[in-house]
Amino acid sequence: MAVPAHPSRAAGVRRTVAAQLARWELFAILDDAVLATGELFANAVRHGSADPGDTIAVVLECSGRELRVTLADPSPMPPRPRTAPASAEAGRGLSIVSALADDWGTEPPEPGDAGKRVWFSLAVREPV
Repeated sequence: MAVPAHPSRAAGVRRTVAAQLARWELFAILDDAVLATGELFANAVRHGSADPGDTIAVVLECSGRELRVTLADPSPMPPRPRTAPASAEAGRGLSIVSALADDWGTEPPEPGDAGKRVWFSLAVREPV
């Protein structure tokens, strides 16, 4: 799905991801996936879009053993993990994704597109 690169769209992205994971019955990883997606979406909006007309592509793939969520934005600049001071209200997004996900990384854009893709994966776990 392509979503306008605006902070007001974050809640809709989280709801859409939650609904799709519920359809796939991935309840054991739903909360982690929604939170990690929200963090990557916020980063893409904040650091990956400069034009009000920019969009963020969000792709969910499930192989049966692994969920992979990929967000693509128009900026070629790779994400930079950082250590935020304890008093900071921002700057922990990639740390949160790293703590929640089994793996994460970046890739070049699809052929013909500009920017980058940032993804994370979660192993599909049995319900608890």
